[in-house]
Amino acid sequence: MALLPFSQIVSGQVFSFTTLENEQSIEHRILMDKAYLVETQFTTDPNDFIKTTGGFYEKKGNELRVSLEFNSNFSKDSLKSIVIENSDQWKKISKNTLVLQGKWIMAGRVKEDQERRRDIDRPRKTIKILIDSYFQWIAFNTATFSFHGSGGGRYNIEKGTYTETIDYFSRDNSKVGISLDFEFTQKGLDWHHKGFSSKEDPLHEIWTLRTH
Repeated sequence: MALLPFSQIVSGQVFSFTTLENEQSIEHRILMDKAYLVETQFTTDPNDFIKTTGGFYEKKGNELRVSLEFNSNFSKDSLKSIVIENSDQWKKISKNTLVLQGKWIMAGRVKEDQERRRDIDRPRKTIKILIDSYFQWIAFNTATFSFHGSGGGRYNIEKGTYTETIDYFSRDNSKVGISLDFEFTQKGLDWHHKGFSSKEDPLHEIWTLRTH
């Protein structure tokens, strides 16, 4: 697959590159739109989540300067911003652009047929990014920089069913490779996401488009 120079990156694409550390191949996956970027590192042999960082970025020359909203390694490195200079190593892996593409934030749940909404402006957030058939969710706190989990992989939508296949999961590496099917409906800016979690617990989540 051909390398894609950073100058050709357009809104809403997915990239990957690999590095070698201690004889272990590490995959770096980048999901980004015109303003937001998430990079996650993981291995596939064995399956192991390593770290994830993300936030709003701006381009300066050949650099990407990212003001982080989350950093899973914050307790170790205290980083709240990063500069990315190696975009010439990135390979574009974007697939199809599907329904639901965009940045979403958890807005509540439905329990006993009642919507229970949460304040989406509070520091403790869970966001979900869907770009070109890839997804990732991240739970974090912007005030304390505490990290509460992340998972991601590939998604597909067919005949009204939304399916996620897990490629990495910070809470349980053993879940890598499984696929989960969900019902989904869109109501205005909301996405209702109904099915069973990776722990086989029933869920009915409400996500709303993130506008900031």
